Amino acid sequence: MRRLLKVSLASALAAAALAVVAVPTIVNAEYQQGRPGQSPGQREQESGQERERATPPRIAPLRRRAAAGPCPYVKVLYDAARYVELTGDRVAAANVAFTGEIEGLVSDCSYQSDEPIRVETRVLFNLGRGPMAQGDARTYRYWIAVTERNRAVLAKEYFDLPVRFDGAQTATVTQDQIIVIPRAEATTSGDHFEILVGFDVTPEMAEFNRSGSRFRVNAGTAGATPSPAQ
Repeated sequence: MRRLLKVSLASALAAAALAVVAVPTIVNAEYQQGRPGQSPGQREQESGQERERATPPRIAPLRRRAAAGPCPYVKVLYDAARYVELTGDRVAAANVAFTGEIEGLVSDCSYQSDEPIRVETRVLFNLGRGPMAQGDARTYRYWIAVTERNRAVLAKEYFDLPVRFDGAQTATVTQDQIIVIPRAEATTSGDHFEILVGFDVTPEMAEFNRSGSRFRVNAGTAGATPSPAQ
């Protein structure tokens, strides 16, 4: 399902005065990014802390659109790129419940003259059920945030991602979203802004991701073992 995330003009004009958390840690913890004009291989840039992809993401490109300037940077936050529910008192495949990973991200934008920037994003999610998962369905949550690049958060919206596994251990879901960003003047280009994507994770999940450890989405099945921290 496609939804529309609009950034208010007041937020865009008064970003420096917003009572929100600045995002240097978000910007420094980027996981991967996609910008129009890059090859699929370039879109799979990694932070240096992870390199375990057996196959390229199965994600269809978006239709290219005309833009008067560069598009906003679109990235996945490294700390929120994976979702791992753990039970018990130790990190082990036997204690994994539901899992998720943002496997791919593509984007494109359009704007002319002093029009707002319209950004289309497509995110590929791989989800899984571990041995401690209860039930055959799970509603994950993820968010999209628009920031003034390297500065303040302008808008952030959460989205529900309902998934039915239908008896399988894993599932793949693609989500398309549209973000509309107003511009104060025609000279404000798209690279003034940044769009971040991530799972809604707990502080413990974020710390697990930050450590460099991970479980694949098929945790608990044969051959699924955690990777140690780098």
